[in-house]
Amino acid sequence: AHNVCRLLGRRAHGFYARDAGVAHRINLGLLRKIICQESTKFKNVWTTHSASPIAYERGRIYLDNYQCCISSIAREPRILYQKPKCSKSEKIEDALLLECPLGEMLPSPSDYKPSLIVLTVQNWLLRLSADSGETLEKIYLTGSCCKFRYLSWDTPQEVMVVKSAQNKLPAAARQVSIQQSVLFYLAVFQVLPLSFIGMLEINKKIFGNSVTDVAVSNGILIVMYSMGLVRLYNFQAICEQFMERPFDLGQEFNWNGQVGVVGKYPFGLPCNIKITDTPPLLFEASSLENAFQIGGYPWHYIITPNKKKHKGVFHICSLKDNALAKNGIQDMKCCSLEPDWIYFHPDMSGRIIHVGPNLIKVLKLKEVKNNTDQVEVAEDFTIVANRENCVNNAVTVTASGRVVKKRYNLLDDDPEQETFKIVDYEDELDLLSTVAVTEIGADGKAHLDFRCNDRGILLKSIPLLESWDVTYSHEVYFDKDLVLHIEQKPNRRFSCYVYQMVCDTAKDDECTSHEKTERVFCKKGGRIFEY
Repeated sequence: AHNVCRLLGRRAHGFYARDAGVAHRINLGLLRKIICQESTKFKNVWTTHSASPIAYERGRIYLDNYQCCISSIAREPRILYQKPKCSKSEKIEDALLLECPLGEMLPSPSDYKPSLIVLTVQNWLLRLSADSGETLEKIYLTGSCCKFRYLSWDTPQEVMVVKSAQNKLPAAARQVSIQQSVLFYLAVFQVLPLSFIGMLEINKKIFGNSVTDVAVSNGILIVMYSMGLVRLYNFQAICEQFMERPFDLGQEFNWNGQVGVVGKYPFGLPCNIKITDTPPLLFEASSLENAFQIGGYPWHYIITPNKKKHKGVFHICSLKDNALAKNGIQDMKCCSLEPDWIYFHPDMSGRIIHVGPNLIKVLKLKEVKNNTDQVEVAEDFTIVANRENCVNNAVTVTASGRVVKKRYNLLDDDPEQETFKIVDYEDELDLLSTVAVTEIGADGKAHLDFRCNDRGILLKSIPLLESWDVTYSHEVYFDKDLVLHIEQKPNRRFSCYVYQMVCDTAKDDECTSHEKTERVFCKKGGRIFEY
């Protein structure tokens, strides 16, 4: 009996040796070791180009406004589905990937497979099969009162928010002094199974005239103002206090003079949450460009003082009493075209990552010795770019033959010096990834580095073979044994470079060489691939 109780207790705490989660963690640990060993390379297995934006979600590459889906797992491009080209009225504005929740009974077998929630330009919310593109559910949001444009998570994989574009009156209406009081609409859904929670207005009569944007995250309504002010409200309390009546999708209703079916055309969704009074304020702060983040342990927030001269200066303050932490002013004093950036580490450790052109600081919050009420910001580790601290001499000769030497300092993000462009975290492998770029002649060369998340030690470096132009927009995804580079060139030209892990040390498969080998072009589904 004692052994059984002990076994059940260990299982309750996640220590059961045969548990699927334990096996998964062991497998990920093995994969991490394989990736970081010297003989493992990452090979550019195929490349494709597009005239429209390219998106990536969990092993799937979406092109042509989500009409084409390609698996990134296969060594050769494998098209999962290719839908006919859609009209402008069917254009997709935004999308989110839904994954099956664990340990829950769902009403439909299709709910157990990944699906894609997409928002169309005509205010339709569609749930599509991630593998076939088949439409599983259709919800009509609303008529002509607003245009919904954005999808986001309140609680990841649990509560979804659909936000409208800001309502603006036509110029003719403004000239005759017609007032527009509703600025945004928010529709909130529980996902899998998809269910309607409510829809509400963000009204200037309640929140003020200078509202520029709103967001919902982790149960908090975030309202941003033109003067840099950020205000936080309890979103769940707002829904409970101001909800006039709950509605279910597919329910027939006769309410406020409207008769129809919830989520069906032409009525859509009722605006059933009416905020009639200013909700209780949880917190407010003023920050340059509304930049505001909460995280750490104990809870802290990061802002930039609301003056242009303080751009690039970050204050780390206690959420409890607004007290500035000891060493809480972080300023890299960068002289660069692109600013440095700072954010709370996504690994939930409470640490802070501060990224500059040639330096990455990982900071931690800790109690001050002999004063448990005060918290200080301390350096956990730093990562320094591989560059030489040199001063260039510009030599000129005057008409009289006199040699004049002028000393000047390069910018911190000068393209001829190695500069950090991207810092990310692979949560399943617990690896910190960095992309650094150096311009050599007309070409820019980039490499992706994997580092120990605890100490910042370099474990693996992967050269990206394609040229990297620092004036273009770039995204790099590291997803277990896959590296994906998406590049946006001028005139809406997009390229996608797919790298996969290989463990063959033969010369033919050597991926560290920058010498171009003969490439093969093939056409699949009307699209040209290079591999």
